[in-house]
Amino acid sequence: MAFALPDLPYAHDALAAHGMSKETLEYHHDLHHKAYVDNGNKLIAGTEWEGKTLEEIITGTYNATAVAQNGIFNNISQLWNHSQFWEMMSPTKSAMPSELEKALTEAFGSVQKFKDDFSAAGAGQFGSGWAWLVKDKDGSLKTTKTENGVNPLCFGQTALVGCDVWEHSYYIDFRNKRPAYLTNFLDNLVNWENVASRL
Repeated sequence: MAFALPDLPYAHDALAAHGMSKETLEYHHDLHHKAYVDNGNKLIAGTEWEGKTLEEIITGTYNATAVAQNGIFNNISQLWNHSQFWEMMSPTKSAMPSELEKALTEAFGSVQKFKDDFSAAGAGQFGSGWAWLVKDKDGSLKTTKTENGVNPLCFGQTALVGCDVWEHSYYIDFRNKRPAYLTNFLDNLVNWENVASRL
């Protein structure tokens, strides 16, 4: 069965008051995300990956030694990344659950230090990619960055929150100010209850 473009969990203009415009979501979800779905479906048709889950395809096609990943990985991984990204945001500013605040403080020293580290990872990603808060295989929390469509599944990690730092995610609203986009994402857009549920 082919993969489908998931609906946004909110209206296209729902995040506008918090720094992500209707225009951005129309381009990002309706065009970019849909292209990953369409291309991914075409590429896996008739292959060993047809009928597999997104997670199985991602971990099965990722090559840690490849300079550039293959088309199946790139499209299916980006399909998964974006599906998580929409769920990690909310039009309603959410308070951080106490268990998540405690876990971040234990791991980073403070919530602000986590935000600083996460923003530095995203701002420091050369070219396109993602910034992540992950739970590693040993249970520890850490911030990471990945190039292009690579994600925490490739390393056996659990993605708790991820921020898309491809230019199509922020250029309409923030132009070339990626650090400002990252700060706004953490301060105004993250659905902290969703993040806590991933712990």
